[in-house]
Amino acid sequence: RYSLFYNRLKNIEENEGGLDKFSKSYKTFGVNQFVDGGIYCKEWAPGAEAVFLAGDFNGWNPFSHPYKKMEYGKWELFIPPGQDGYPPVPHGSKLKVVIRAQNGELLYRISPWARYVVRDEDKVNYDWVHWNPPQSYIHKHPSPKRLKSLRIYESHVGIASPEGKVASYKNFTYNVLPRIKDLGYNCVQLMAIMEHAYYASFGYQVTSFFAASSRYGTPDDLKEMIDVAHSMGITVLLDVVHSHASKNSEDGLNKFDGTDSCFFHSGPKGTHQLWDSRLFDYANWEVLRFLLSNLRMWIEDYRFDGFRFDGVTSMLYHHHGIGTGFSGDYNEYFGLHVDEDALCYLMLANHMINFLHPECITIAEDVSGMPALCRPVAEGGGGFDYRLAMAIPDKWIQIIKELKDEDWNMGNIVHTLTNRRYEEKYIAYAESHDQALVGDKTLAFRLMDAEMYTNMSVLSPLTPVIDRGIQLHKMIRLITHALGGESYLNFMGNEFGHPEWLDFPRKGNNESYHYARRQFNLTEDHLLRYRFLNTFDRDMNKLEERFGWLASPPAFVSEKHESNKVIAFERAGLIFIFNFHPYQSYVDYRVVIWHGSLIVVFKYQILLDSDAAEYGGHQRLDHSTEYFSEEYPHNYRPNSLMV
Repeated sequence: RYSLFYNRLKNIEENEGGLDKFSKSYKTFGVNQFVDGGIYCKEWAPGAEAVFLAGDFNGWNPFSHPYKKMEYGKWELFIPPGQDGYPPVPHGSKLKVVIRAQNGELLYRISPWARYVVRDEDKVNYDWVHWNPPQSYIHKHPSPKRLKSLRIYESHVGIASPEGKVASYKNFTYNVLPRIKDLGYNCVQLMAIMEHAYYASFGYQVTSFFAASSRYGTPDDLKEMIDVAHSMGITVLLDVVHSHASKNSEDGLNKFDGTDSCFFHSGPKGTHQLWDSRLFDYANWEVLRFLLSNLRMWIEDYRFDGFRFDGVTSMLYHHHGIGTGFSGDYNEYFGLHVDEDALCYLMLANHMINFLHPECITIAEDVSGMPALCRPVAEGGGGFDYRLAMAIPDKWIQIIKELKDEDWNMGNIVHTLTNRRYEEKYIAYAESHDQALVGDKTLAFRLMDAEMYTNMSVLSPLTPVIDRGIQLHKMIRLITHALGGESYLNFMGNEFGHPEWLDFPRKGNNESYHYARRQFNLTEDHLLRYRFLNTFDRDMNKLEERFGWLASPPAFVSEKHESNKVIAFERAGLIFIFNFHPYQSYVDYRVVIWHGSLIVVFKYQILLDSDAAEYGGHQRLDHSTEYFSEEYPHNYRPNSLMV
């Protein structure tokens, strides 16, 4: 794998003048304005017989501005400035690349490199709009320094409002970012930013890779949003989709030059049978140029601080993970079923990002557990900084769905939370956007279900269902946060147990926006119990910010007691104790002190208590109590304390 990567990198150095120049192609491909006012256009369309540029600037004459055919399927066009010195293609004018296909048909296409596409309300397809304002947004604040502890708030701009509508970048900037900061998250991961024609695809059917979605506002609005986040010390990651592309041809990449290949594999190999989308040919030189340039554009133009790569499992294997289970056997990760070209692209991408922007972060969404995916490229690894611990939310769902409280297995919970590859960093999460979507259920919904609609008021009696749900919601999130990895992620709204699922407007729901929103207002109503969960989530993050357990070595688990239903562990100098027993409390319960001493007596106090009144608990513990270590052997350690 490293040899394949090295050879590709060497070819780029020898034939393209280096990775820096190669990945800067977004400045020359598409339609770009020169300083003197002239317009330089460049496309890659290997299957085209001829290429033209048409638009508002030439009265939509499809033949007046032909491109010149170059080597390797490239086409170039230069349009000189007008007599008055003004650019021949004004800012805001509509454009199309006109392709004469091999069968003679004229195809009107959006450039794959288009920076801004919009859709009129009375139209189905998107239009390409030349974006070149007289004065672009100027970033005022530097990017935050690389974080040691990542507390990620997974977000979608369009649903980030209690109102049933598509919310804007401006709304997110001034209403949501302060909330994220207050909750103690130091990183926001933005979904559905790359333009996607179908809103209900959650941004995972990308049509224009270089365009920020116009349904939320302009490119400058997004730049301002990121700049304001940086002013708050918040790192901003982009959910990037390079694993596949929409099958749209009128306003997407599909059949751009009239063939079924171009950016993709031809035939069945080029189509994902479950996602009904196109699959990139990662061995193709121009595909590498396109994807690497795409990453660099988002970093350098918009100031994103890194990426969460979606669908990595689909990229890594020719079977795309379809109908395949992964047990951890190394035969599953090495062999002819691995797409080495895709893996080499990921290595190139991470190498480029680390070389040009070492402060940036990359995350892999991989369910397979590919070894060394989060080790440096120089070691033959994939080069990612983090991978998602995707087994953890599945485990919580399975436990809540299938087991009675008294049957919860403490050892199995601990195993799932600690089962990760040595020296590869994992992002732990109890639930993400996947569990919030219609057809699935969030943890809060699984725990409290219909009673969330009737019994979440503090004026109504605290029913057993609501009481159990609130307490387990807090405990599950804390133990996942503290034990499950080297970073933590939460999807917007789930921190306070958002009462409804997420469903985008579509024919099946009469194009309703009712469920395509986040009801942040519920946490501001002091008569509702949602504020308890919200406050606990905030204080949990603030405590991590203070002690940094995510950046600390893995926890020492001292107890996973099956009959007592108790889990105890130590990390970052803190002792975490969880009592998952459905009805049994304990007094004088002895737990291990990992860093105890025969000479020094250590004093401990409660820092976070899920049973505290401000978190909707029963206030059964006295927070003024002091706990002292003693030389008393317990669980094979010489020191312990009583709680």
